[in-house]
Amino acid sequence: MVRPRAARPYIAASHRLAVRGSEFQRLMQFVKESIIRAAPERVFAFHELPDAFERLLPPWENLKIIQKADISTIGSRAIVEQKIFGIIRLRWVAEHTKYDPPRLFEDVQISGPFASWRHQHLILLHPGGAILRDEIEYTPPFSILGRIAAPLLIIPKLQRMFDYRHEVTCQWAEKS
Repeated sequence: MVRPRAARPYIAASHRLAVRGSEFQRLMQFVKESIIRAAPERVFAFHELPDAFERLLPPWENLKIIQKADISTIGSRAIVEQKIFGIIRLRWVAEHTKYDPPRLFEDVQISGPFASWRHQHLILLHPGGAILRDEIEYTPPFSILGRIAAPLLIIPKLQRMFDYRHEVTCQWAEKS
């Protein structure tokens, strides 16, 4: 099991949250960025592994994969289910909408917990290897209540999840 750990000197992580326009507009943004000492092609290759999705699911999340997506196939869909409070079953359907190896792929929520969700996975060239950058534009559920609750409920969960995902990707990509 991979546990998130303090950032190593060569993994520069930064989190950014920006609300587009006024404070009460709907679209919010989360960005996670890490430097990985590996070529962009290797970092991208991790995401193309048949079991990459399973590897990226944090063990503390109560998620069940119903259907895996092929990131290289535009229109392919991933379906996961999560139990909230152990009783409410929530289904999340995401469709892959862009594929440009080794630079980016994108998925958008078709149905699920958010009012909207667009996730770009970017791999950029860096003098020390590659930058793995996840950009998520989302609209929280429950309108203004969701936006008010986001700093307490959504953002910390995204930070923890993407810290884990970047660490897993880094460990695989940096192995010789």
